[in-house]
Amino acid sequence: MEIKELESFYINETSQTLDVTFRVLSDNDDEIRTDQIDLTESKTFGYNFSKDDTDELWDDDDEDYFDTYGEEFDMDEEEIISFLNEYYLIYPTRLPDSQLY
Repeated sequence: MEIKELESFYINETSQTLDVTFRVLSDNDDEIRTDQIDLTESKTFGYNFSKDDTDELWDDDDEDYFDTYGEEFDMDEEEIISFLNEYYLIYPTRLPDSQLY
């Protein structure tokens, strides 16, 4: 299992989750997977996706997001993909089923 494409991702500061929509290599183009992963899980793997705790993941070349104060910031998509690949390698039963897109 490897992430083929990260369709969307969002750090939900309220629920403290990483909300992701993605495809793995075995998925067809009309299939998609959606998951919410607790941010404490990412910290267990050595990733910290909270903007307040680290600035090294935020990159000017990726998706634009706005923080709670309306300031624009960017997140490194490659870090998210790396985390997801590790997470689902360790916890394959947590990989969500694909759904038609």
